Parts: sequence; C-alpha cells; structure tokens
Amino acid sequence: MLISQIHRADGSLAVVVRDGSEAAEVRGATSTYALAGEAVATGRSLAQVIAAHGLGAPVDLVRAAEEGRLALPVTHPDPAHMHLTGTGLTHLGSAAARDAMHAKLEGGAETLTDSMKMFRMGLEGGRPAAGAVGVQPEWFYKGNGHAAVAPGQALTAPGFAEDGGEEPEIAGLYLIGPDGTPHRIGWALANEFSDHVTERVNYLWLAHSKLRVASFGPELLVGDLPADIRGISRIRRDGAVIWEKPFLSGEANMSHTYANLEHHHFKYDVFRQPGDLHVHMFGTATLSFADGIKTAAGDTFEIEAAPFGLPLTNPLAFAPATPGAVTVQTL
Repeated sequence: MLISQIHRADGSLAVVVRDGSEAAEVRGATSTYALAGEAVATGRSLAQVIAAHGLGAPVDLVRAAEEGRLALPVTHPDPAHMHLTGTGLTHLGSAAARDAMHAKLEGGAETLTDSMKMFRMGLEGGRPAAGAVGVQPEWFYKGNGHAAVAPGQALTAPGFAEDGGEEPEIAGLYLIGPDGTPHRIGWALANEFSDHVTERVNYLWLAHSKLRVASFGPELLVGDLPADIRGISRIRRDGAVIWEKPFLSGEANMSHTYANLEHHHFKYDVFRQPGDLHVHMFGTATLSFADGIKTAAGDTFEIEAAPFGLPLTNPLAFAPATPGAVTVQTL
C-alpha cells in the first residue's frame, strides 16, 4: 500500500491510497498524521484504519504531479514538532563515495580517515542479533518541518552555500505515541540535499553541510521494506539528462540494520516526545558530486525506485547571497 497527500483543486488536502495502479481518496481523512494518530490510539494498523474509513473519489496522481499539487506524504500540524535527521556511512560503498579511500580498509587503524574508521565500525558491529544493540552510526540533524520541501517544489540552497547536491536515500517516517513509543508509519524516497563542497573542506563541517532543506515522497510505502532496493538517481539540465546512476539500498546493501539505526536515533529521550513526527534518512552510496558533477540552478533531481511509486522530483535553486553578518539585538 502506498499513501500520499495532494492538494485538491480548491486547495484542501486529501489523503490518497494506491494499491497497484488505482488511487483513491481516503474518506473522512484530514491528513496522514491524523490517520497514524488514530492507528496508535486504537491499537490498529494503518491499513486497518484506512479500510475502516473506506475509499472515495478516484485520483490521477500523475496529473496531480503535473499540476504541482503533490504534498509531502505526511506532515505535522506544527512544523517545529517534525524532525529531519539522518545517518551516513551506512551503505556498502558509501565510504568510497565519501572519500575514495575504501582500499585502505586493509590497513591499520592509524592509516584510516575518520570516515573510514566509522565505516569499518559499521561493518564489524552494525548488524547485531535481533534485540541486541550494535555500534552507533554517524548521525546528523537537518532541521525541523520548516526544512521539509514538497515533491515537485524547489530545493533551495542558502545564499552562502558552496554547493547543492542530491543524496538519494530511503527515509523512515515515525509518529511518537502518547507513552513515548516510536511507531513507524512507513518508508519513502528522500533527497537528503547537502553541501558537499563545504563538507569536503573539513569533515568537522559535516554538521554545517547538512543544515539544508530536504524532500521526501511523493508516496509512502506502508509495511515491510524489501531487503534489496534498486533505484535510479539522475539530474536533468534543460530537459537533458546530464548524469544518471543506479543506487542500492535496503538491508542487503547496508552495513547496519534498520533496527540498529532506529535504536540509536530513538534512544535519546528528546526524540521520544509524544506527538512528534520524525523523518529519518538512512544514507546512500551514490552521489553525483563523487563523479565530478557541479550542479547549477535550474537543474532537476529525479529519484525513483520501483517499490515507492512515483519518482521524487525537485528542481534546484539558490537563494540570493546576503551581504554582511547576521546581527543580534540585545533586549
């Protein structure tokens, strides 16, 4: 089952369910967030809640995309209570993309970069037995719901950015229940938009490079995630494809299990606050930047993988540069 949200012609929000090629509105649903809350409150699955609501008017999702009416598949009524976070160096090959030093894994620890040390830690301890705790991954914060960009809308780099590059990833989407238990709503394609030029200057600037907007969706996969996910990431410029490459995800292609990555995010009390929404991105091994591509305003990112329905498409934009420093006023 795939879930999405669209804006109707009158501007109101509709929750859409698709099973196969047929898509239809969920009757009486005000939002995916509300449906997920209903599932948590009643102890039912999201699929059971949707079945109880029933389906209404059919929806042409392709047309909605063409008309710019796609919304994020889930949002929080208060953007400050929606958290965008992620992990890196979680995929087989991701370290090579990070700093092209994969071959040094055979060397002693003293010869490895911090990235390679982190990657090797994941290989050795990122897949613990069920119920056990493995090694913690690299982790980063991207922002709150104000940084979440709807499919089809522009990923805008700030005026001070050195770069704006795509990162094709799988995201888990979670609602925290009243007792602090994380509930996974589903999975979605994500573009974990980053500034790789800034990151390359010094790895300690990774945190700066990740404080950017991101997009996910358009459709949310409910249920189990396939172990082997094969997708395509591409960049179009003036309508022509200037870069295209397959990407692999799913646990069969990762150095960590999803359960281990989820544990190391939700082990912090601050991320188990009732009612909060989390979009946690699980990393990638495929970057156009690693292939020497320099993106430009007007480029369009496209990320697709079969289990997730419609592709995630976003144009690239850059905000105007702001001269001078940000000033702080004393009260």
